[in-house]
Amino acid sequence: MPALESALPPDASSMLALAARSMFHLFSSMSQGMFLVDKAGTIVWVNEGYRRFLPALGFSSIDEFQGHPVEEVIPNTLMRRVLETGEPILVDLLTNKAGTFVVSRIPLREEDGRTIGAIGIVLFDQPETTLKPLIEKFALLQRDLDDARRELASQRSRALLHTDGSGQRRAKYTFASFIGASPAALEVKRHARRAAQSSSPVLLLGETGTGKELLAHAIHLASARARGPFVSLNIAAVPDTLLEAEFFGVSPGAFTGADRRGRDGKFKLADGGTLFLDEIGDMPAALQAKLLRALQEGEIEPLGSNRLVPFDARVIAATSRDLPTLVRQGRFREDLYYRLNVLPLKLPPLRERRGDIPALVEALSEDLAHRSGEAPPELMPDALALLAGQYWRGNIRELRNVLEQLAMRSDSQRVDAAEVRRVLAETGVEAIAAAAPPPAPEGQGHAALLRPLATQVAELEGLAIAAAMAETGGNKLAAARLLGISRATLYGRLQGDT
Repeated sequence: MPALESALPPDASSMLALAARSMFHLFSSMSQGMFLVDKAGTIVWVNEGYRRFLPALGFSSIDEFQGHPVEEVIPNTLMRRVLETGEPILVDLLTNKAGTFVVSRIPLREEDGRTIGAIGIVLFDQPETTLKPLIEKFALLQRDLDDARRELASQRSRALLHTDGSGQRRAKYTFASFIGASPAALEVKRHARRAAQSSSPVLLLGETGTGKELLAHAIHLASARARGPFVSLNIAAVPDTLLEAEFFGVSPGAFTGADRRGRDGKFKLADGGTLFLDEIGDMPAALQAKLLRALQEGEIEPLGSNRLVPFDARVIAATSRDLPTLVRQGRFREDLYYRLNVLPLKLPPLRERRGDIPALVEALSEDLAHRSGEAPPELMPDALALLAGQYWRGNIRELRNVLEQLAMRSDSQRVDAAEVRRVLAETGVEAIAAAAPPPAPEGQGHAALLRPLATQVAELEGLAIAAAMAETGGNKLAAARLLGISRATLYGRLQGDT
């Protein structure tokens, strides 16, 4: 503004002020709603057009709405960023409890350039109608981008096989392989990316089938050790008597029948890279002390040898067990627990990220189709809703098994809820889900199952709809897209619930 004023004749200053006032009133009258915040981010003025959004935001009047910090009353707003940077956000999509809007955010500046507040303008309150061609084009581009990312991740996974030409072991998965855009999934990936920048041990915690090994691969490939080997060892899969040799290796002729050339252990194989220890909670007590010493000293002693061998490997451990409980029971060394628990990452179970189920179904179906060479079946909206309502005791691994069963057992390319129920019943998944604590009504036990099947299915669909509405902040259009159903169908189900 000062630069513009200096370029105008002196008698034009009043015209500029008049133009600014006119533009302000024009925006206020033509927009769907407008408000002002001061430099502290407090709402100081709201026009009449914004009044109709207030009930959805939890306010009954403009006076009640004013005086609050903007981020406390308008979820997902970026007004604070505009105040801090002084840069406008001219066109943006905002989704919250009041709906989805096309908005504009413009800073207000003093003559010396200091930001003293900002204007928030709701340009359109029904972008799915007003901007339908643009949104459809954006959605198409987003799908193409997602497909390209999946293909790139798939190609990279195929290229980074277990070993390269020199026999060195390699990781297979990147963060793109960890499917999910729910808040829980994004939070895990954010912490995992930060962990990748460190060299400290990482402890991955979570139920079986939540993707702990996949995330270990991704952390390695995003770290400074990405060019080094990635060596994994499932402790639960190796007999206790062989674990020490697997860890530390065997010197030549250490015992009768031993290889004359000796054998390197996993620590030595992982030198310069990452060692992934899966199911660390199953490690026998006798070996825990030796593992602790190796981690502390950075050196190992192969079986049958008196020579210490140095190594440089970053350790990522994983377990589905409750390690603090094992420590209290004396079944896991406390000092080893603290050595491993430097950067803990807890992976959420699938039932806590139900919004990711449609994307996981798509990715898993494509992978199964790639392996079998046959086109994956298409899951109808009611089938997806039924899957979203399951407890998923085995998490993503269980979901993959169900999809594989559907692909093998279904005679049609279009799978509905009835087909999913049949496969769930035949594979025993429904019995497991019903026996799990959260889905079964408290205090009813097996009586909860002795009800009409239609009633139970309706309840499962209700769970899926509730999860989608919570995931999208109450936005019905976004929830319908997440569930793979039309908005009219969603409205019908919601009205049926009331």
